[in-house]
Amino acid sequence: MKYPEPTVGAIIFNPDNKILLCKSHKWNDKYIIPGGHIEMGESMEDALRREILEETGLEIYDINLISIKESVYNKAFHEKKHFIFIDYICKTDSYNVTLNEEAQEYKWVDLSEVDNYELGGFVKTLLLELRNKEASKYKAEIIYNY
Repeated sequence: MKYPEPTVGAIIFNPDNKILLCKSHKWNDKYIIPGGHIEMGESMEDALRREILEETGLEIYDINLISIKESVYNKAFHEKKHFIFIDYICKTDSYNVTLNEEAQEYKWVDLSEVDNYELGGFVKTLLLELRNKEASKYKAEIIYNY
């Protein structure tokens, strides 16, 4: 039996308050936020730190959950898969990105510039909600953290 795949992703802010977008062939050569699968026995935040380090070479901190979204057989992805996206907002002190084979290029962009990029999956919706958070109908607070 197959199950949905839980994945983590990161909206990473650099010291200039710009976010990292990575262009990926897996998402039809559109820009996405970096991330990947959670391995068995790995916490979500540990998976996030590992995936970001593997895919970008960046160390991240100030990690906070921002979104949980489901994607069932979305045509935007190169394979027929059922994902559960668990996305975080975080920071890095570095500008130096070293991409692995999962992305072809990257850009540091201001949130005000996201409309200028072809974004994959539901990344555009996520980034627009973040940019317009005061007007967003989605409000939540993290009440506890283990």
